[in-house]
Amino acid sequence: MPGGRPTIFVTGAASGIGRACAELFARRGWFVGLYDINADGAATVAATLGEGNAVSGELDVSDPEAWQRALAAFWAESGQRLDVLLNNAGILSSGQFEEVPMARHYAMLDVNVRGMITGCHCSFRYLQRTPGSHVINIASATAIYGQPELATYSGTKFAVRGFTEGLDLEWSKLGIRVSDIWPSFVKTAMADGFDHIPSAKSLGIRLMPADVASTVWTCATTRKLIHKTHWTVGLQAGLLSLATRLAPPAVSRWVVQHIAL
Repeated sequence: MPGGRPTIFVTGAASGIGRACAELFARRGWFVGLYDINADGAATVAATLGEGNAVSGELDVSDPEAWQRALAAFWAESGQRLDVLLNNAGILSSGQFEEVPMARHYAMLDVNVRGMITGCHCSFRYLQRTPGSHVINIASATAIYGQPELATYSGTKFAVRGFTEGLDLEWSKLGIRVSDIWPSFVKTAMADGFDHIPSAKSLGIRLMPADVASTVWTCATTRKLIHKTHWTVGLQAGLLSLATRLAPPAVSRWVVQHIAL
């Protein structure tokens, strides 16, 4: 049986939402693994969390061998437990679909989808050995209804949504929960240059990384009789999610179309 304090492995931890999550969980007594393709950035954040509270390293989430190395290192430092895997790493390229270079479309698929799948596959044996373990995938409010000028990014987040639902049903039989988080637009480096995105202009960029981290914390630590797979962040995402569940598809399309004017 694993011992010691609970642990979380965070991808994309050098900045933005990943950093905010790492900092919050460390403040609340968890051991944190900070992994990012920017290894120096992850190490810089880890150094601020206090000695013995964190480990960091380089991780290209699309590379299975990199995952195996990172997980083995984390397992050795964490007291041999992996309570939460936070698949946060993601990239975004916005603009008219045909004007975004094909390489950028493929890169979003590699990081946002392949990275998540690879992480779950490589982490399974560690999660299985940690009672009550949990996978949390960062999705997006763009997984509620596809967004113009974010079509491929939105498509990757629909993939996160569907993958989360299916794997949650499968792994819940093994005692592993799988959830995802749906924030609307967040003030991170990823949002730089969003001035031209119609839905971002209409809705505004209102959330901070700390808002998302707070929801991740609640998702990771709440035990409810009713299993909750999807967690929205912010009023806008919550209302849009509710509206698309209640309204006919044609109405949902009309609403999103007018948001994106």
